[in-house]
Amino acid sequence: MPSEEERASVPKSSQRGFGGPGKGRAPAEKPKDFKTASKRLVKELNSFKVSIIIALALAMIGAGLTIYAPNKLTLLTDEISNGLNINTNFSMDMAKITYITIVLACVYFFSGLFSFIQTVIMTKVSNFFAKQLRSRISKKINKLPLKYFDRHQTGDILSRVTNDVDTIAQSMNQSLGTIVTSITLLIGSVVMMFVTNGIMALTAIGASLIGFIGMGQILKKSQKYFLARQVELGKLNGHIEEIFSGLNVVKVYNGKKCADEKFDELNQSVYDCNRKSQFLSGLMQPLMAFIGNFGYVAVCIVGAILTMNNVFSFGVIIAFIVYVRLFTHPLSQIAQALTAIQTTAAASERVFEFLDEEEMDSQNEISKCLDKNNVKGKIEFKDVVFQYDNNDKPTIKHFSAIANPGQKIAIVGPTGAGKTTLVNLLMKFYEISSGEIIIDGVSTKELSRENIHDLFTMVLQDTWLFEGTVRENIAYNVKDVSDEKIEEVCKEVGLHHFIKTLPNGYDSELSENNSISAGQKQLLTIARGMIKDSPFLILDEATSNVDTRTEELVQEAMDKISKGKTSFIIAHRLSTIKNADLILVIGDGNIVEQGNHEELLAKKGVYANLYNSQFEL
Repeated sequence: MPSEEERASVPKSSQRGFGGPGKGRAPAEKPKDFKTASKRLVKELNSFKVSIIIALALAMIGAGLTIYAPNKLTLLTDEISNGLNINTNFSMDMAKITYITIVLACVYFFSGLFSFIQTVIMTKVSNFFAKQLRSRISKKINKLPLKYFDRHQTGDILSRVTNDVDTIAQSMNQSLGTIVTSITLLIGSVVMMFVTNGIMALTAIGASLIGFIGMGQILKKSQKYFLARQVELGKLNGHIEEIFSGLNVVKVYNGKKCADEKFDELNQSVYDCNRKSQFLSGLMQPLMAFIGNFGYVAVCIVGAILTMNNVFSFGVIIAFIVYVRLFTHPLSQIAQALTAIQTTAAASERVFEFLDEEEMDSQNEISKCLDKNNVKGKIEFKDVVFQYDNNDKPTIKHFSAIANPGQKIAIVGPTGAGKTTLVNLLMKFYEISSGEIIIDGVSTKELSRENIHDLFTMVLQDTWLFEGTVRENIAYNVKDVSDEKIEEVCKEVGLHHFIKTLPNGYDSELSENNSISAGQKQLLTIARGMIKDSPFLILDEATSNVDTRTEELVQEAMDKISKGKTSFIIAHRLSTIKNADLILVIGDGNIVEQGNHEELLAKKGVYANLYNSQFEL
């Protein structure tokens, strides 16, 4: 990643990626192209189509059985009513009633069973699909160039991995089956109502539609408040993350009052939007109850009139009461499912947009591979030009230099000159705009990033510890490292005594949040770099966080590890690079001076001024 000194030369639009986790959390939104997003989602689900078809078929069968049940309920009701009739001497046909009851129980049992199996299948499909998406995103992250992360906020990328994938999975699990079941119930109940009695069907549907017209108006008004709530919530989360990640700075500059005022302002906005959206959405449940009850009342009144006129039996009224529920409930479920699918389309659009991003290495370009055990160690920069996206001026301008095998190359220069950018280009973190970087006669364009990274040991200015033991942190991603080798490296760096003072020594648990000094973290990362045996070495301000005495120990260790290796050292403390074979003084993206320490001092130029400025009283 670019250092602090070089970020000044990167345009603001390219610096957004340096925000901490939690920024840029995407609110719920509508897809830019619903049709395209839906087609892509269906295409991605192609490998699960058999399971999905089976699940949806089961949902339809279960819904069909649910629709069929009121018909049997009518027969049961009529049979019981006839048995209670005084004209039949209160004589019931128990055999027929028992038969109908058993059939009705079987219908409801199998309806519930099919719905349960459908839910299990869709749960498995959605979870497997989410797992696949996360795996693809994880692999994609490692293939993207750093310029992508410069353009996108960290929180936005994390949101795609977590929130968006979860949204897709949950919607698949709940909405697909719900829509199929609800549509089947809706169509089936309407058909069965008209088959049973047309007048009662019109009564039930008319009474329900009056309420749904009002519901549609509420949904239309509440939608903007839900969207506004998500937007304001995103702003609040961004503010909280920013303040807590920089809490020390806020306290030092007495910014607590200002931060609290901003928090109160954003919190109030979230409260207002939330209150309005929840109030309107809270009307839905009472309105649904009203629609259902109004339908029941209408069915009972009209049904009673028709029954008294011997148009149909009492059992039909019971059936229509069930049909009203089967008609009104699916409508609200379909509305909710369509909203969820719209959100899913937006989430899938963001996920697939990420998966479709251009990768750093094109398979057509990668044609060669260097074996680190047989590399001689020569690196040549040929007229290299590099420019950050949306930046008016190139950071590196026609840079040319040669590092011969075993040489120690120091790169120095003022802040923002392009020192760390050169190393990032060498490691293929960014693609060069023009020119070539050649390693042992092979252009880096023909090598994969994994191959290049295998050739280099890199110790950065920024330190990072992982969850795990001291031993695991030092031997990170290097297999078959003996305990003796780890202890030997730690003794060379001056870490052994510190590690022994920890409760469990080399088996003590560490993480980025442990209360250890910045210098000790730096020494741990240096030891991690020394464990990896590679032909090239890059030290980017590796001693910036250690004191002068420890720096001498580290310098001795670095001299040992750099023997026989081509080394690149970025340093602000010029006293640490006196013994460099070649010093490249960078200014405004190109070489201003080059030579060894004595030669550059004799020139009394830029290097001499930089060196002498560090020792002026």
